[in-house]
Amino acid sequence: MKEVHVDEIVSVIEKLFIDANYNLSQNVLDTIKKSIDKEESSVGKEVLRELIKNANLARDEHIPICQDTGLAVTFMEVGQDVHIIGGSLNDAINEGVRRGYAKGYLRKSACHPFTRKNTGDNTPAIIHVKIVPGDKIKITVLPKGGGSENYGSVRMLVPSEGKEGVKALVLEMVTKGGPNPCPPIIVGVGIGGNFETSALLSKEALMEPLGKRSDDPEIAALEEELLLAINKTGIGPQGYGGIVTALDVHVKMMPCHIASLPVAVNIQCHAHRIKEAII
Repeated sequence: MKEVHVDEIVSVIEKLFIDANYNLSQNVLDTIKKSIDKEESSVGKEVLRELIKNANLARDEHIPICQDTGLAVTFMEVGQDVHIIGGSLNDAINEGVRRGYAKGYLRKSACHPFTRKNTGDNTPAIIHVKIVPGDKIKITVLPKGGGSENYGSVRMLVPSEGKEGVKALVLEMVTKGGPNPCPPIIVGVGIGGNFETSALLSKEALMEPLGKRSDDPEIAALEEELLLAINKTGIGPQGYGGIVTALDVHVKMMPCHIASLPVAVNIQCHAHRIKEAII
């Protein structure tokens, strides 16, 4: 059995959150660049060019892409043949977040829900752990800003609403958000399971590479339909109008109860910060 000391996890988490906030992935940059040619609005084209300039500046100057450096959402895939030693996994993740947000001069956004008192170090992190085969640990971080997260929703549809009900909910949330989630956005949709799993599916959907379609032809077709419909809303880059309201839509689906149709929508801003590492 492979042993992994928590100190290694702390170090990796620290570096990933700094990297995610400073360096927009090439996949996202390439998608924004391609969208310039698609955009019909001259103002929209200029906004997209400015977003690329901003990302390049953040990378070159080693500063955050956005002042909202997000809650520390962390996905862990832990191999069942891994033995974590030296302490608690959750404590290690939180210590990595604590160090990363301090060292990287990243804004601490975690606070008490009612008093709004800041926790001071952006902990506790949002932690999702899956046990998987193998002897590796895959760590994915997704710093999630409040402006986009505020326009997520979970709704328990009745089965008769079907695909049309799913489409209506997605368009409702995108339209409700308008310019506030800082479009062009990425939209994650979770269908099925139950109340909480649909929400998690929608967040996991955001982790898919931009431009990648589902292996399920039915879901792939739904992704294309939703992307087309969203880009017909006219919201456009940063809400200034245009046809590039969303860079992509990803859908994840699983079976659900015969009496239910859980659907969740999770929206991500153009600063789609996601990084991963394998230990």
